[in-house]
Amino acid sequence: MLPAYVEYYRPGQLREAIELFQRLKQENKAPIYWSGGTEILTLGRLNIDTPRSVIDIKGIPEMMVLEETAAFFTIGSAVPLTTLEEENRFPLLTAISNGIADRTARNKITIGGNICGKIFYREAVLPFLLADSRVLIADPQGSKEIPINELILKEGQLLVSIQTDATFLQLPFAAQKVRMQWETGYPLITGAAVNASGKIRTAFSGLCPFPFRSSAMEEELNRPEVSIENRVEQALKQVPEPILEDIEGSKEYRLFVLRNLLMDFLLELEGA
Repeated sequence: MLPAYVEYYRPGQLREAIELFQRLKQENKAPIYWSGGTEILTLGRLNIDTPRSVIDIKGIPEMMVLEETAAFFTIGSAVPLTTLEEENRFPLLTAISNGIADRTARNKITIGGNICGKIFYREAVLPFLLADSRVLIADPQGSKEIPINELILKEGQLLVSIQTDATFLQLPFAAQKVRMQWETGYPLITGAAVNASGKIRTAFSGLCPFPFRSSAMEEELNRPEVSIENRVEQALKQVPEPILEDIEGSKEYRLFVLRNLLMDFLLELEGA
């Protein structure tokens, strides 16, 4: 729970939110942008992150956009996960999203909040990594669009929206979330894969301290002249470091799970 002295603001315009953040920062009021608030509340209970002011961004139209054209699918960063699941315009995103927490939590968790969160899983970014999506970022200098794999927000910057090429929305895909033993809670590894123009793309969360897609792994996986088993073994050698080792599972066990995921993805998607 947030302390009683936290100041609450709900701007109606993007520029207003950016300027408000800067002013509150100068006033030493430790501002933080607020959309769903689930992670903020969790970290607050642990006394890890205790803002003195929150800026609710759900009243900003650009943050709530959900628009599909013949060319692009655009999602505002404050759109809740359950809204995306119900719309189901990006089935791979739905498959990944509906395994995050439970439905009650997903009613509040937003797509931007999951992607930019401090908890390292951030599974919702995987479909966008596979689709080479681009994001719109706003800060005091204005707005700019960058590839999603370059997304590292600095203090005061705000993720406005995510834009995905419409050709990626209906690609053949596979997705798996592996947990140690429970049906809910944090996963050990979440994996996603698509077949794009005959090439397998893969992305993972929970294996390293960051979600990732590796071109080096994909190069090894897309060698049709080599057996699937050998391709997987060579791809494992290209996994980014460090590999996590924690209460959820050891490094060795995570690699064992990854090996099985890669085998499953290749068997399911090759020729799709």
